[in-house]
Amino acid sequence: MQPADTRFLGATATPDGTNFALWSEAADAVELCLFNEINGHLVETRFALAHRSGPIWHGYLAGVRPGQRYGFRAYGPWRPARGLRFNAAKLLLDPYAHQLEGEIKYVPEIYGHISSDTLGSGDIELRDDRDSAGLVPYSVVTDHGARKINRLNIPWAKTVIYEAHVQGLTAKNLEIEERERGTYRGLGHPSTISYLKKLGITALELLPIQSFITEPAIWNRGRRNYWGYNPIAFSAPHAAYAATRDPVAELRWAVDRLHEAGIEVILDVVYNHTGEGGIGGPTLSFRGIDNKAWYRHGSDADYIDVTGCGNTVNAGQPHAVRQIVDSLRWWSEVVGIDGFRFDLATALYKNNSATDSSLFSAIAADPELRDLKLIAEPWDVTRYSLGDFVYPWREWNDHYRDAVRQFWLGDLARGYGEGVGDIASRIGGSSDIFYFRGPTSSINFITAHDGFTLNDLVTYNAKNNLANQEENRDGGDANRSWNVGVEGPSRDPEIRARRKSLKKSMLATLLLSSGVPMLSMGDEISRTQNGSNNAYSQPLEGADDFGVSLAWQLDEEEADMLDAAISLSKIRSTYLADVASEFFTGEFDRGTKQKDVAWFSLGGREMTDSHWADGEKRSITVFIQAGPNRSLLVMFNSSANETIFTLPNESWGETFRCIFDASKESATYEPLIAAPSTKVNVAAHCAQVWLVSRAFPA
Repeated sequence: MQPADTRFLGATATPDGTNFALWSEAADAVELCLFNEINGHLVETRFALAHRSGPIWHGYLAGVRPGQRYGFRAYGPWRPARGLRFNAAKLLLDPYAHQLEGEIKYVPEIYGHISSDTLGSGDIELRDDRDSAGLVPYSVVTDHGARKINRLNIPWAKTVIYEAHVQGLTAKNLEIEERERGTYRGLGHPSTISYLKKLGITALELLPIQSFITEPAIWNRGRRNYWGYNPIAFSAPHAAYAATRDPVAELRWAVDRLHEAGIEVILDVVYNHTGEGGIGGPTLSFRGIDNKAWYRHGSDADYIDVTGCGNTVNAGQPHAVRQIVDSLRWWSEVVGIDGFRFDLATALYKNNSATDSSLFSAIAADPELRDLKLIAEPWDVTRYSLGDFVYPWREWNDHYRDAVRQFWLGDLARGYGEGVGDIASRIGGSSDIFYFRGPTSSINFITAHDGFTLNDLVTYNAKNNLANQEENRDGGDANRSWNVGVEGPSRDPEIRARRKSLKKSMLATLLLSSGVPMLSMGDEISRTQNGSNNAYSQPLEGADDFGVSLAWQLDEEEADMLDAAISLSKIRSTYLADVASEFFTGEFDRGTKQKDVAWFSLGGREMTDSHWADGEKRSITVFIQAGPNRSLLVMFNSSANETIFTLPNESWGETFRCIFDASKESATYEPLIAAPSTKVNVAAHCAQVWLVSRAFPA
């Protein structure tokens, strides 16, 4: 083999052949293994990557074309006590692969150590010399290059995120051809795009689509990893989500269709750990390439695990920074992705602050990446760092989640109060957390893939995760949910009405708060997971047993919820999108002769210190100036009783028109018109939205 161009790692196709390059500092030798079908059998041919430039092993092989299956074998010492776990009997995935082919077989041969079963138990000090080729996926040479992307660059203040699962989003959509349901093709189908547009979505955030595997322990229980937070190839679209044999081309097509419709695409990316798991896990890639360099170690033998998944990628090291940045650029420049949500972002640095992270500094300095939408999940299993990320980062705000649940559900379930100060701070954009960074630094959410759905928040007090076969030990117990008096589904009309009003009220809170709202797939139609707050796994075969797929044929109640979500989304885009980029000050504006925000008590007067200090207060009204002659007034009543609210006086508006009432049927709701200082009834567990008009001051 000739020397390769070491500017590019992985497999880089040229007109006449392919460059191969692999980073491994501690290896003694590396082989490239090509797999070709001859007479019905897959035959392996090995070539030594004899050229080495520092830690990069490389070679150019003429005649190798896109579609070629390949892998690596790394030679070196087997000294587990020192963190060295080289085993040339194990075929290794290319960390830079953009396509994988084949499924993993859960057999002892996939482990680098002697394993007696599919969980890897055995003697991890003894090397297993059985060949794993044919039992693990192959890397595949591709030739998809960078291309011109139709960037939408939607401002954060106008962004509405929809967190969805590729399979779950369209698996039940009968308008899509059956073989394309639950695939990348399904994402770009006109019916999918029409639904998202109708809902007012500007950014589709996909749960992980980096190639992933099911953890052996989960597979051994007859389950599969559904969410995808267990990657084995950071830069290869998960093949099972493709309707065609070219996942990259199919995904690019879907992204282009979404862009044409004005919808950006954000990926939930997992760079903090890999599917190789703990020290007793299979040898699939990094562990066999250079275990000590790629994973964080406490001692030479043991991993540091801050992810809860067995290992932690050594993301602060130069080679790992290069790997992750190259991966992000590939997703952006080749596929066309508009942004990334970083799973367990704090696990990607070892020091005490995100501002000192070499990886995040490299991303913020990159001319392509720094202008994309970058979102951090600001915690891992050992560290919590909400508010620690700086521009251009945004952060998942779990304080917002907890405050909304506590205001609408938590106090009622537990019989004590916390007043309205916290919910007001979250509605106002969480300035106590994000200070000078502005409200769009906060990704507001009430539910996400992890936890109860919106419907289940008002249906269950306790989790029901038995289907995971972990004896209900998995999933959190502090859900801040309330079952409205009956655990599980109910036929009682009063309970159903209360639950629906609560769901609509929480949606109103989310969509009318300062910050960037994120809807979880199906909340807009009351999707239920039957009480599961950890629906990460599904049966190996058969239907989903957690209700993880979106329903497309709606009953009357589901359709009413969807109408409510659409109405609220329109209210946000019409009245709030242009005023949501800066924190409200509450100061008097001499031009409009009003405040940009004001908070009112039940009597229609601005809140006093005693009101704010009242821990039993269950209602609040917020006035938000949306323009020179129009404003929104939102009334929140989380008490168990219908409550009389008084509208502000004529200095705040001349005409008040109620355009949304969570206790009413959305499709048939007729707006109410009232004069200033009018007393109005707000149902229990209900939010109302009023449009306020006034003549522009002379």
